Amino acid sequence: MLAIFHKQFAHPPQELNSPESSSNIPSGKPGSVRRPPKNPDEILRDFHSSHPKQSFSATFSGGAALACVAAHSTCPSSLHQRLFCCFDEIYCVFVGSLHNLSSLIKQYGLCCKSTNEATLVIEAYRTLRDRGPYPADQVVKDLSGSFAFVVYDNKTGAVFAALSSEGEVPLYWGIAADGSVVICDDRDIVKGGCGKSYAPFPTGCMFHSEGGLKSFEHPMNKMKAMPRVDSEGVMCGANFKVDTYTKINSMPRVGSAANWASWDDSH
Repeated sequence: MLAIFHKQFAHPPQELNSPESSSNIPSGKPGSVRRPPKNPDEILRDFHSSHPKQSFSATFSGGAALACVAAHSTCPSSLHQRLFCCFDEIYCVFVGSLHNLSSLIKQYGLCCKSTNEATLVIEAYRTLRDRGPYPADQVVKDLSGSFAFVVYDNKTGAVFAALSSEGEVPLYWGIAADGSVVICDDRDIVKGGCGKSYAPFPTGCMFHSEGGLKSFEHPMNKMKAMPRVDSEGVMCGANFKVDTYTKINSMPRVGSAANWASWDDSH
């Protein structure tokens, strides 16, 4: 899975961007060089090069791209189910599986036998966007299993990503040379493409292009950025965790305004 979004679509946490990311001077260790981040098109090419004849991608005007390894791939690093779906100009890349898929299909009134995890996530997104009010954290919390997904709404330019709390499916994110946010389940792709500006995506959390990074397990707590230093003593993109000592003090929003498009700190 690979998703790249221009900074006009996504606004990742400022701490994810390492102050050392643009440095190309030798580091403290002899023979080592700090590699600068790459442009999105270079990162996309790297992804396809890592999975020759087994990967495909979709690019969009304005600087958005989604890529995935084919479901029938025998690549050793692709141990989890991988799905790529589109409906009504909403695209979803999904890795992993849902234990409660059958019950969720009934909950959302989906009777099509071909409904899978990716199409279910698209329907959940459409429900949040069009037929609120539903707290986004509650909808994602209803998904039981080991999964990571990225949704891109080509109509609105909205980006949404989430990672389950089990930790079995890896997910990383970082900042490309032009400021685009990169989300991928392949650590080497993110590290090689984003230089020092990358970090693991926090488990049990969701990211929305407007609402930012939130925990869907503890929605009333803020996220805390933890400084990260690599083995060379260089500042990297921060790790993120739920701050158990602070809570967002606000009244929960009710009514039609509490929909997907206006998701903010009140959820």
